[in-house]
Amino acid sequence: MPIVAAAVVPHPPLIMPEVGRGQEKVIQKTIDAYRAVMARAAALEPNLVIVTSPHSVMYADYFHISPGAGATGNFAAFRAPNLTVTTEYDTEFSAALSEQCKVNGIPAGTLGEKNPALDHGTLIPLRFWSEHRPNCKTIRIGLSGLPAKIHYALGQAIAKVADELGRRVFFIASGDLSHKLKADGPYGFAPEGPEFDKFAMAALGAGDFLPLLETEKKLADGAAECGLRSFWIMCGALDKKAVKSEVLSYEGPFGVGYGVAWLLPTGDDPTRDFGRQVTERAQAKLVERKKNEDAFVRLARYSLETYVKTGKFAAMPDALPSELADTQAGAFVSLKKDGNLRGCIGTFLPTQKNLAAEIMQNAVSAAVRDPRFSPVRVDELADLVYSVDVLTAPERIDSESELDPARYGVIVKNGSRQGLLLPALDGVDTVQQQISIAKQKAGIGQAEPVELRRFEVVRHH
Repeated sequence: MPIVAAAVVPHPPLIMPEVGRGQEKVIQKTIDAYRAVMARAAALEPNLVIVTSPHSVMYADYFHISPGAGATGNFAAFRAPNLTVTTEYDTEFSAALSEQCKVNGIPAGTLGEKNPALDHGTLIPLRFWSEHRPNCKTIRIGLSGLPAKIHYALGQAIAKVADELGRRVFFIASGDLSHKLKADGPYGFAPEGPEFDKFAMAALGAGDFLPLLETEKKLADGAAECGLRSFWIMCGALDKKAVKSEVLSYEGPFGVGYGVAWLLPTGDDPTRDFGRQVTERAQAKLVERKKNEDAFVRLARYSLETYVKTGKFAAMPDALPSELADTQAGAFVSLKKDGNLRGCIGTFLPTQKNLAAEIMQNAVSAAVRDPRFSPVRVDELADLVYSVDVLTAPERIDSESELDPARYGVIVKNGSRQGLLLPALDGVDTVQQQISIAKQKAGIGQAEPVELRRFEVVRHH
């Protein structure tokens, strides 16, 4: 079996006595659990340790596999410069994994190294591991902004290469849980914090990977979690394997969740093909969503897909509802893919002969003219989720007290510069946040005065 064991472990620097200087005793259960999983793994005599770390090089659309013959790192950033860890990389495995990813269409490889030194997300697990098998070679892999299914596919590639090269791999998914557990913690409190930690530890304890792979983005972002993407890769490395799982500890006394879990493959289980299940379930949801799209969203999809497929603007459909054919209004078309924004373009005042033309034009612009993103490709069309916001006419207001980010969008203006922000956006909970973001979009300094306008929207999903 190429993956002989896997473990989820945290990476708080103060867990090291040289850094914690006594504080580490507060998380003694975590330390004991850490040592327990390392001892269990060492007893299985792996010849390669793979560490996925949130603090290694991370790109939005690429997995970085650390290159070279090896690396060293220390805890100088945490006032312990003499505490060092050195490891030797398995260069044959790195090369084979890079090639396998290329074959599978996974954007991964050894390019783009920014800092060869070991990060603390890797240093801490390897420090504990060195107590048992200090000379075992390693592979260090960074995470990415890509969706769960791609992280899972990387894990599958890891298992395939390990099998082909005859490696016995101990997979370490390095990652803290929520950073939002306590009001007096370094990152404050959010209700998603304890909710995410409870959810994640339950899934890991049950060895149930499907919930982890389908974690709601709003929950993960609200919790300010650290390790979920590491867990996704681990899940892929255990694809189609029966797993005996156990949570050894969970603590969060400093406002950050530290969980330790042990996962032991016990044989083959073809029903645990979670990558396929996630893909099929997502496709089924999109099909159902399309069935329930109203005329506004169907029009945006029709316009965008026609343009992306043919390079030509779609003809205006016949027999449109009067609210599309006989009215004018500003409109924004937003695109999401895998829960992430993929494009958003709109007009706050009407520029076309009717609302239908406004939506059709802005749908194309969202696909190919949003400067933040590359143009939408044909192979992405089936994965896009649309929303259309129809705006009321903006009205001038005299003060911030007349705004409500849940109800009103805002337009800020200073001279020729103006910025707009839609209402009811995730993470925008206060008027001050709303105005600040709108100013940033307009290139207006935070201290500069602005004229304020507000508007309402009717949102179509």
